[in-house]
Amino acid sequence: MSFYNDFIIPHLINIVMRSPMAAGERPGVVETAHGRVLEIGIGPGFNLPHYGPNVEQILAIEPSKILRKKALDRAKELGVNLSIAGLDAMDMAIEDNSIDTVVVTWVLCSIPYPEKAIAEILRVLKPEGRLLFIEHGLAHTPGVARWQNRLNRPWRCCAGGCNMNRQPDILLKEGGFTFDKLEKGFADGPSLLSYEYKGIAYPAQQAKK
Repeated sequence: MSFYNDFIIPHLINIVMRSPMAAGERPGVVETAHGRVLEIGIGPGFNLPHYGPNVEQILAIEPSKILRKKALDRAKELGVNLSIAGLDAMDMAIEDNSIDTVVVTWVLCSIPYPEKAIAEILRVLKPEGRLLFIEHGLAHTPGVARWQNRLNRPWRCCAGGCNMNRQPDILLKEGGFTFDKLEKGFADGPSLLSYEYKGIAYPAQQAKK
């Protein structure tokens, strides 16, 4: 890791994810979480105030030391039962079939190998578990998508590994998930970064039963 990634990027994340757009989306994504919850890339803990009374425990994966501390401090202020479960979503030390709800908000864009993280999410989820997610990614508008593909490499280099042209729905489907709910469309903000994928996914083997 570098000074930029270790110290600059966490503060940029803290600023960007305070945006009114992100703040407005969070409650609708996480409020239905229940039981034992795993949040991937918890960041500074902006989702924590929106978890409902059916949540028993929150485990978190977060690589940044700075953001882990912010999340733990926020949890303490809110009286939330939060534990840091690891640093790497691609290799989690969490037992199989032990999580009721996984929450992922604007995270899959920056995980180096999202397929590995999705495989880990599928492994730790209970068979009846749910994945609640909101991500930005490749637009379905051809003109915007072309520019996302052209600019992705320089953007990724300066934005801490964030990719603007991933397709979360395809990644999840190929990773063994199907959808209870899936919404796609532009949110407020620059078109290159504001095409969103939002929904609820569950292990595809449920559909076979």
